[in-house]
Amino acid sequence: MNSLGIFLTLTVFYVFSKIYEKKKAFYLNPVLLSIVTIALILQGFKIEYSLYMESARILSFLLGPAVVSLAIPLYKQRMIIKKYAKEISIGVALGGLTAILSAFYIAKALGGDEAVLLSIAPKSVTTAIAIGVSEKIGGIPALTAVLVILTGILGNAIGVEILDMARIRDRVARGLAMGISSHGLGTARIILNDELSGAVSGLGMALNGIFTSLVLPYLIRFLK
Repeated sequence: MNSLGIFLTLTVFYVFSKIYEKKKAFYLNPVLLSIVTIALILQGFKIEYSLYMESARILSFLLGPAVVSLAIPLYKQRMIIKKYAKEISIGVALGGLTAILSAFYIAKALGGDEAVLLSIAPKSVTTAIAIGVSEKIGGIPALTAVLVILTGILGNAIGVEILDMARIRDRVARGLAMGISSHGLGTARIILNDELSGAVSGLGMALNGIFTSLVLPYLIRFLK
């Protein structure tokens, strides 16, 4: 059972990746289908989630080096990124605010209570940052974690398709949009299509995390 999580995760993801290669439809997104399938397998075979996570610990550990490795394309594309530094800075500020305000007011319009509103506001940054921000502003960290993951899955599944439908062709703009809106999973998707977009997405993800952690605790006072 020690290798259960590794075997299950890699096998399921490999199968769905091969299916996605044959027919690249958003509903066949391997990340989304892998998560759903593994959840169903754990539920069906009555396997404790803690056991699965413990056996897949090495994969969780590798997430750290994977994120750090985004610095490689960022370094390789540093001249282009430096050229668009102003546009990227403005994009992070506007995109970060849009991510916060759109989530907050949509949830409010749907009747969400204060705890839900505070929990959903930081959903577009990475889990570690979002949980800390949520706790600081009075949200529910566990709910925030779920919303962050769902945001990433959605961005990974249909983010690129939405950019294509909107006819956004600029590589810097595409990367920035994915990084700000759907953090790590969005970055993982777009870097497969274009290294420059992936580099900008990784940068946007990092900068938006910093921006949100600094701005949201003060902004939320005006939103309540």
